[in-house]
Amino acid sequence: MAYKQIADQTNGFYIPCVSLFGPGCSKEIGIKAKNLGAKKALIVTDQGLFKAGVADLIAGYLAQEDVQSHIYPGAEPNPTDLNVHNGVKEYQDNGCDFIVSLGGGSAHDCGKGIGLVTAGGGHISDYEGIDKSTKPMTPLIAVNTTAGTASEMTRFCIITNTETHVKMAIVDWRCTPLIAIDDPRLMVAKPAGLTAATGMDALTHAVEAYVSTAANPITDACAEKAIRMIQQWLRQAVANGENIEAREAMSYAQYLAGMAFNNASLGYVHAMAHQLGGFYNLPHGICNAILLPHVCEFNLIACPERYADIAEFMGVDTSKLTTTQAAQAAIAAIRELSESISIPTGLNILGVKTEDFDIMATNAQKDACMLTNPRKANHAQVVEIFAKAM
Repeated sequence: MAYKQIADQTNGFYIPCVSLFGPGCSKEIGIKAKNLGAKKALIVTDQGLFKAGVADLIAGYLAQEDVQSHIYPGAEPNPTDLNVHNGVKEYQDNGCDFIVSLGGGSAHDCGKGIGLVTAGGGHISDYEGIDKSTKPMTPLIAVNTTAGTASEMTRFCIITNTETHVKMAIVDWRCTPLIAIDDPRLMVAKPAGLTAATGMDALTHAVEAYVSTAANPITDACAEKAIRMIQQWLRQAVANGENIEAREAMSYAQYLAGMAFNNASLGYVHAMAHQLGGFYNLPHGICNAILLPHVCEFNLIACPERYADIAEFMGVDTSKLTTTQAAQAAIAAIRELSESISIPTGLNILGVKTEDFDIMATNAQKDACMLTNPRKANHAQVVEIFAKAM
């Protein structure tokens, strides 16, 4: 397994100070918030979790330790700059000194955005890029309810610019949550379609991190274990959402994938999926799942040994295969897993228009995620990948 490095790059490893796992661990949020000095938390969540009473549940856990809270259910799928700044106002108007994000990637990213702006001021677009903040983010505990994005533990924050319809990639070590909470009991009610989409998002994180030019031995170990666990448990989690063993396994798997990509970064799957989300407000995990095998095919000539490894991680017997055959088998295994959990097979099903390929390809080339893709693509090649994914 040869390690790929960016020339003269200094490798770091970013992770929350504390991470809690296991059924019922969300009950510890009150004491953790109190230990961090919280007096009143802004709970950033979405309408679904708010209406289901999950936000009230977390507020109750906080209240047990005399930590007050105000619920802001304004995190939309593919959260926008408007969601962030409305949340900033809620934070300020209600005298909050702390943030709890509750949900999947959308809630966590919205919470991170609010945390950056309440601490550092300005507009959330000021933080687009790598390490643009200059002050510590407002303290954040992230309570996760899906097994996919790993946003509860990463330094990544993706916010849609409502003027340009571009997803802004904010990669900043200061927006890593202080504490991540992965309680599989909060995941059991998630529908099969969401479980499938978020699970494929996690697989994409692990695969892109493993072939990243910034991969290192630590990220490789995390990515390998994540891929093996997703291959083993995702189908079971989709088949029966109340299977707590599968839910817990997937919560660990997506976290491991997060550890991998949080430090090795990603590639063209995410750079392109961000454009689909910004233009059409499509589910991020579905976009990743559709694009993943096509980007893998494009990347294959750059690092066939790495994809051959992935085939083994996916359970393929590679003992009688050449490196190229094994690499191709990895892509086939990814397609088979995606199809087995009813992921759509093409972007056309989602309403994507060919006339938007040009601008989306241009924007993808500006996305920070493309920097560590193992094979560099020109504009025409990105357009071609979009076309093949239709």
